[in-house]
Amino acid sequence: MCGILGTWHFDGEQLDLIKTHRMTTLLQHRGPDDEGYLCVNTKSGRWEARRGNDTVPGLRMPWVEEEVKHPYNMALGFRRLSIIDLSSAGHQPMSNEDGSLWIVFNGEIYNYLEIRKELATLGHHFISETDTEIIIHAYEEWGTDCVKRFNGMWAFVIVDLRANRMFCCRDRVGVKPFYYIYDRKRFCFASEIKALLEADHFSVEPNDQTIADYLLLGLLDHTNQTFFKNIFQLRPGEYLLLENNRVIIQSYWDIDGKETRFAKESEYSERFYELLEDSIRLRLRSDVPIGSCLSGGLDSSSIVCLANKLMFDGQIIDPRLVGQRQKTFSSCFEDLAYDERKFIELVIDQTRAEKNYVFPQAKDFYEEMTKLIWHQDEPFGSTSIYAQWDVMRLSKERGVTVLLDGQGVDEMLAGYTPSFYHFLAQFLASGQLLRLMKEIKAFRDRQDIALSRLFKGILGVLLPSWGRVGAQKMTKTGTAWADKTFQNHWLRPFPRVNKFEDALNNYLYQAFRFVALPGLLHYEDRNSMAFSLETRLPFLDYRLVEYLFGLPPGQKIKDGFNKVVLRNAMKGILPEAIRKRTDKIGFATPEDIWFRTVLKKPIHEMIHSESFAERGYFNIEKVKKAFDQHCQGKTNIHFTIWRWVNLEMWLRAFIDGGHFRKELKNIQV
Repeated sequence: MCGILGTWHFDGEQLDLIKTHRMTTLLQHRGPDDEGYLCVNTKSGRWEARRGNDTVPGLRMPWVEEEVKHPYNMALGFRRLSIIDLSSAGHQPMSNEDGSLWIVFNGEIYNYLEIRKELATLGHHFISETDTEIIIHAYEEWGTDCVKRFNGMWAFVIVDLRANRMFCCRDRVGVKPFYYIYDRKRFCFASEIKALLEADHFSVEPNDQTIADYLLLGLLDHTNQTFFKNIFQLRPGEYLLLENNRVIIQSYWDIDGKETRFAKESEYSERFYELLEDSIRLRLRSDVPIGSCLSGGLDSSSIVCLANKLMFDGQIIDPRLVGQRQKTFSSCFEDLAYDERKFIELVIDQTRAEKNYVFPQAKDFYEEMTKLIWHQDEPFGSTSIYAQWDVMRLSKERGVTVLLDGQGVDEMLAGYTPSFYHFLAQFLASGQLLRLMKEIKAFRDRQDIALSRLFKGILGVLLPSWGRVGAQKMTKTGTAWADKTFQNHWLRPFPRVNKFEDALNNYLYQAFRFVALPGLLHYEDRNSMAFSLETRLPFLDYRLVEYLFGLPPGQKIKDGFNKVVLRNAMKGILPEAIRKRTDKIGFATPEDIWFRTVLKKPIHEMIHSESFAERGYFNIEKVKKAFDQHCQGKTNIHFTIWRWVNLEMWLRAFIDGGHFRKELKNIQV
């Protein structure tokens, strides 16, 4: 895992390499093991490789800030976290044999060995054991279509000096980030937004539309826009071509929705098992120590149990990278309502894995809040991110560099309660009342939910999206605390997806591509990279994603259970108490309690501050009243409160100056 950065001045204006060095150094946490630069004059084709303070010893090249003899209008910067081929042969920017192609690459191509073998038969030669070199030769052989052959997570940029072109690509699902600025005079890109804020002639301003989507609808990473005006991101499954001073963005992958049908019920789970096992097998390819997240839920427990089988029974990984037992990392709480140790211990007993626990505390979160916001770059959904942050830190402290994690299942196999509303709504809409009643009874037998809430959820599914937004504007339900002018101007509807024949898959597709997963992957990347740690997500193997979206609804929800195909596949592998769990906690935090106790005073001070009142986003008196009611236990609006607090802290850190500018002063280059 790495940090990548680059700038191209189309008008030929000479680049400031001191600035390039500073911007790249802002990504140091993403890659502490190596550093490299490429300087290019796109008019003459002249190029020069340069080193930084952390460039691996033995590579002889000029220092990045050394005076240039020739002007350069393009530069690439790179920070490396060494995972595959730890030698200096993995140094980036990396080129092909004649220096006509250069690449900076963040991520992993898990099937690189298979692609390497194919390319070798086609006459390509290799000087390293890296997956980075595979990308260069794959581009030489297949052009931009090379990405369709990759199984992995990535954000990379290839500079093609022959065509005077830049090819930028983000992986299918969007595990790895790619941000950019384009103003027709220059193009800048980076793995994290904070590096782009240092670009010459860039005005740091908030994006009010994205802020409104976050405050009023709770949306994050749902479009190509960011919280910063004029900073954009490639969407998952997109690539960007930059040539002739023009940007062309193309989607190269999407979920097609072709339904899978088997003659036997058991074949669904058998195929699922084959795909998941192979996904984990590929993601165990590493030259550094590897471990796993373990929340005690169905998803992470499945990965731990299957990985354990492959690590020790299958012996597909060097034992020195695992140790005598698989290392697992978990977030726990003394409050049993948020603690899953009884389930974690079941997995530990079965696998004999090593358990490592961390206990997030409100006071520690308060002390680290600004640092966490700085690493995330943008506001986030809840304080649960801090639990994951603590897990990542503990993993690094215990010597692990690669960590398996279970993201993605909820968005494909109906892990969220509204999934049931969409599943049941289609029976009501089609008049299948007996089936509706049967599934409602099964659902309520396993979930503590009032009938009124259930029917409200079902009817909400059947109400058109424009009707829901209109009702919200008229009643101000849930957003009475918002400034009326701000809400009326910026609140916008998002049309529902109508890609699949059934309502459930349409809901899951929207959660997967726009609503839930993009934000979760954002947190995953920033939290892991803050501690120079790589996380790998087996459930997001594109083969598995395509398969799961092709399953009939009954393989996702049936008889009150969700994740049906996963539960069936894990029979005999997972402890039964976990396989049949219907509750869900994950790496959550008791933030509703934190806001009433330890964090009550700082939140009170914030919403009474002058800066908060002047933002123009809030009806201050109603915010104060709503917070008081939460603190008194009359309501529970902790998610809403966090959005107020997080946005204000983000504005102070990045827009007003605050911590970000202090952090810049502390960077030594």
